[in-house]
This record gives sequence, structure tokens and C-alpha cells, in this order.
Amino acid sequence: MLPLLLAVTDAATQAADAAPGMIEKFGLESKFVIMQAISFLILFAVLYRYGIKPTLSTMEERNAKIESGLKYAQEMRDKLEASQREAAEIVREAQSKAGEIITEARTTAKDFLDRQTQDATQRANELITKAQQAIELERLKTVAQAREEIARLVIATTERVLARQLSDADRSAYNEAATRELNIA
Repeated sequence: MLPLLLAVTDAATQAADAAPGMIEKFGLESKFVIMQAISFLILFAVLYRYGIKPTLSTMEERNAKIESGLKYAQEMRDKLEASQREAAEIVREAQSKAGEIITEARTTAKDFLDRQTQDATQRANELITKAQQAIELERLKTVAQAREEIARLVIATTERVLARQLSDADRSAYNEAATRELNIA
């Protein structure tokens, strides 16, 4: 600041010495010019210290805040991209797991259906076997009843043919003989 003051005063002094006619012509006196220069420098120093310097420091602070804000915004953008990539990865994993679960459910359902079909087939076969056994027992009963009826009819016919009444012992003997013949045939 002092060199600026000295430069201004030296310039004013040289201008006053170089052109004495001009200074008188305009009514300039060197002492007033020097006082004006000193007043200007004092005003400049006060304005610089209390006006320009705080303004410059405020501007530097704002520039620093803007830079930190830009850095923060870039960091947030990077974090957002990272979280979007992570979310996309999580979605891919969830889709993969869902596909696996669906495949497993289909396999389980198919296995269950196969087991149910086998069980139903087995029960149907058991029912068919039991029905065939029941039919066979019924047939055997019917055949036995038919034999007894045939034997009774043979005896009745034989009694009529012989025209005599058979005793119970004769009737049993004829029944057994008729049954043996029917079993052989």
C-alpha cells in the first residue's frame, strides 16, 4: 500500500514540475493534488480492508461451498448409481430365486401327482382284486347251490322213476354219488 502512495505522490510531483504552466492554467496546486492522492489512498485502504477484502473472502467461502456442494452432488450421484446397480442385482437375484422356487414347486407338484396317481392305481388294482375274489366266491357259492339243487332234482326224479320213497340214508347216498359225478364232469 505504501509503494502505491509513494508512486502516486511522485507522479503528481513530476507532473507539477514538468508543466508549471499547465498547473497554473487549470489552478492546480501540487499540495492539494498530494492531499487528494493521500485521501484517495486512505479511502482505498479503508474500502479494501472493510469492503473489498471481506467481499473477496465471502466469495472465496462461497466458491469453496459451491465446490464442496458439487463434490457432494457427485458423490451422491455415484452412490445413487451404485445403489441402482445394487438394486438391479438384487432384482436379478430375486428373479433367479423365484425361477428356482417355481421350478421346485412344479417338480414337487409333479412328484405329488405321480404319487397320487400310483396310489390311486394301486387302490384300484386292490379293489379289482377284491372284486374278482368276491366274484369267484359268489360263483363257487352259486355252483355249490346249483349242485345241491341238481342233486335234489335228480333225487326227486329218481324217486318218481322208481316210484318209491327213499329213506334218508338212500337219499344221502344218491346225493353223494350225484355230487361226485358232477365234480368229475
